[in-house]
Amino acid sequence: MSYKIVNLVASTDLGLDIDLHRVAEEIDNSEYEPEQFPGAILKLTQPKATILVFKNGKIVVVGCKTKKDIEAAIQLAYKQLKKVATKVRKRIPKKIPYDITNMVALSDLKADLNLFELVEELEANIEYEPEQFPGAILKLDSPTVTVLIFKNGKIIIAGSKNEDIIKEVIKKVKKLLKPFLKKRKR
Repeated sequence: MSYKIVNLVASTDLGLDIDLHRVAEEIDNSEYEPEQFPGAILKLTQPKATILVFKNGKIVVVGCKTKKDIEAAIQLAYKQLKKVATKVRKRIPKKIPYDITNMVALSDLKADLNLFELVEELEANIEYEPEQFPGAILKLDSPTVTVLIFKNGKIIIAGSKNEDIIKEVIKKVKKLLKPFLKKRKR
């Protein structure tokens, strides 16, 4: 079954001590409101990404769809943040290492679902409160991910750290939901 990565979240340590007030003052498309969030927020347009910047030099990159975009965002952030750093703590290699902490993927079961029936009969950790959210929320223990299930058969998988887990989850969910899938009306 096919899927599409719609968001990657990555983190790294740039080896810098950063003055977050200077980030907001000197870097375009950035903001720092410590009463609302303990880090500065840097918005990039090319690649399109949001960087959460902390004073200890750690950053979180949100909104990229490819690893190439993550790497480009980290390089750009490093280049900009080095200018407002109060201290360079360690030498950073040309290609800055990072960890993917979350992948969000979209897939389509190509069938419709009755979510009320699904929640009533499926023996799993699943919730459905249509007044609050239009999809059912399935929490898997192994692997530990959250799957949003919509009546049109589309699913969103959040919490994976790699694509092998996404593939495993899709197989597991398809098997789990098989008795509830109804062919789409043309």
